[in-house]
Amino acid sequence: MSLDDTYRTVGRRSFLALTGATAIGALAACSPQAETVASAEPTGRLPSGAPPPGTKLSIAVRTTQLQLGPAGLKEELPFTVSDWPNLNAGPDIIQGFRAHSIDLAVNAGIPSIQAQAIGVGAKIVAVQVRNSPNYVFATAPGSDIRSAADFRGRKIGFSQGQAQGVVVLRALKRAGLANKDVELVALSSTQFLTALQSGQVDVAPLGEPTLTKYLTRYGKDGARGIKTDVVDLLTVLWAPDEVLRDKAKAAAVRSFVPLWARGVTWAWENTDTWIDTYYVKDQGVTREDGKRIVASLHQPRFPVSWDKAIAWEQETADLMAEGGFVPEQDVAGLFDRRFEGLAARAVPARYRETS
Repeated sequence: MSLDDTYRTVGRRSFLALTGATAIGALAACSPQAETVASAEPTGRLPSGAPPPGTKLSIAVRTTQLQLGPAGLKEELPFTVSDWPNLNAGPDIIQGFRAHSIDLAVNAGIPSIQAQAIGVGAKIVAVQVRNSPNYVFATAPGSDIRSAADFRGRKIGFSQGQAQGVVVLRALKRAGLANKDVELVALSSTQFLTALQSGQVDVAPLGEPTLTKYLTRYGKDGARGIKTDVVDLLTVLWAPDEVLRDKAKAAAVRSFVPLWARGVTWAWENTDTWIDTYYVKDQGVTREDGKRIVASLHQPRFPVSWDKAIAWEQETADLMAEGGFVPEQDVAGLFDRRFEGLAARAVPARYRETS
């Protein structure tokens, strides 16, 4: 298959058909029990106390894996982590849920909407909110794009099942452009760099540290970052329904949520160590770039109430349905409110979102 064949343009109502060859489409095709899984909701009170001995979880949260040791939190983990899959793309996590190889993961809000659309039952168990933009639209080398208004008629990297996809849709709407005014090119976010470098797309949303690495290499060739005020509000922990129905695993998830939140706040308060641990050693950027990236971030916030998060998730689902990318859906059931406020209560008051 040629590169041109791989980067196919997404029509307004054709994306779900195109994803038949992607991980999400494959999941839908090979999930005859999807409706049964999705309908079996976790019920009952959240287990209290430590999980029983021998409880194991496979957790796809790379940052927490790296934070637990230096933050002194590893000893507080009351269960065994059987595996730390180094995956973060929404479609990969959904595939892991269906394959029973991932029990808990961190993502933006959109993958759970995508999962519900294809019948994969999973619930959000913790929420972090971000009130500032964390994606910048990177342009291909030599591009003359200077603002979102210049997106008209351009090819834009678009990943339906990831946060970057909704960032694109919101940016177009904010710029007064319809989806039909651009060419949405079906890619996963991991393909954005190759597509930009090769000129297969004109622009794609990148987060850190990928943005810094890309601009460091291609800025001299005319690549640039286009900032918008589009916010991707949610970072969530989520787990398959089958995990949350298992009392032992649900207790392990409950015990992990506070450690996740405390790991995030530790990284915020110990920037030098975190820059060296994550940005330099794990992500391969220079210490100077790591400092610049961290300086651009905003203090983490964990909401006491999930009402705002649910409203944001519903607005996102409606935006995707309007574009024909998913069916209309009610997202309230995506949140397991037994866990509501657990992360917020685990951190000092200055990190809590109370409004």
